[in-house]
Amino acid sequence: IQTKFTPIAGQDRSKPMPYKADSKLEDQVDESIQSSLRNLGKIDCLVLHSPLRTIKDTIRVWRRFEAAVDRGEIIQLGISNCYSLDILSALYDAAKHKPKVLQNRFYRDSNYDQDLRSFCSQHDIIYQTFWTLTANGDKLRADPIRQAATRLEATPPQILFAWLIKQGHQPLTGTTDLTHMRQDLKAPDLAEHLTPEEESSISSLFITTSHHHP
Repeated sequence: IQTKFTPIAGQDRSKPMPYKADSKLEDQVDESIQSSLRNLGKIDCLVLHSPLRTIKDTIRVWRRFEAAVDRGEIIQLGISNCYSLDILSALYDAAKHKPKVLQNRFYRDSNYDQDLRSFCSQHDIIYQTFWTLTANGDKLRADPIRQAATRLEATPPQILFAWLIKQGHQPLTGTTDLTHMRQDLKAPDLAEHLTPEEESSISSLFITTSHHHP
């Protein structure tokens, strides 16, 4: 079970929040964790929704995360919407309990997180993708993915998920369609059947030389 702590800047103030808006930052984290534990029963992974405005405040939140790990309330920690290698590296260096998950939008504007994904693979961090299909319609229509889909009698989304899994990543899906769920669950098996040539040609679709920022 994975859930998030969302700083107040990312909260929809028109809806009930899991902490008091006027609480100090550390108390907001603690109140949010206790709310999630009441609602979910347990937390396997707690993800920081996004870095805060300063690295100092980001680490303040992380220290409260770590205290919850030390209490046995949480198993591992992660961060989301972090598109800066400098921020992720600084957090990693400062952390006692290192981030185990980076959950980002997988899209062209962030250069497909090439540098971040490399950092993750080198530091035992699972890279989780979201917006994976929505942002990559052109890639799903590209020949390397279509040809692999035809050979394996699969759909292009299944092939993209399979390729991501083959890279050691975890694609997330928000589908509520039962057929799509069943198809998505076949992606790990399809990953084992991608040829090295198919893997390489799909990889080339996500190598960019320009540097955009989200």
